[in-house]
Amino acid sequence: MTTFEEREKDFEAKFKHDEELRFKVTARRNKLLGLWAAQRMGLAVDAADAYAREVVNAEFDKGGDRHVIEKVCADLAATGASCTPAQLQFELDHFAEQAKQQIMQE
Repeated sequence: MTTFEEREKDFEAKFKHDEELRFKVTARRNKLLGLWAAQRMGLAVDAADAYAREVVNAEFDKGGDRHVIEKVCADLAATGASCTPAQLQFELDHFAEQAKQQIMQE
């Protein structure tokens, strides 16, 4: 194997690792946001876990952070809890950092 081929293989392995990490962090972040929102909505433990899974799936079903924020904001508003997209973006950023730390410790 040439040096170039080794570098290419190493680059591909790093890219794969980084993408897997990004996926895990995003899923964990959305779960944490879902649990946070469920608490604000007053959901019981089982319902909170189910809601957190819905939030995780929202990222991948409809595509991206914007949809997650819209879903959570609408769900909070439906239960009478106040929220703004800016507040949810702040929480999303906070939970992203927390999720990354949790994943790195596993």
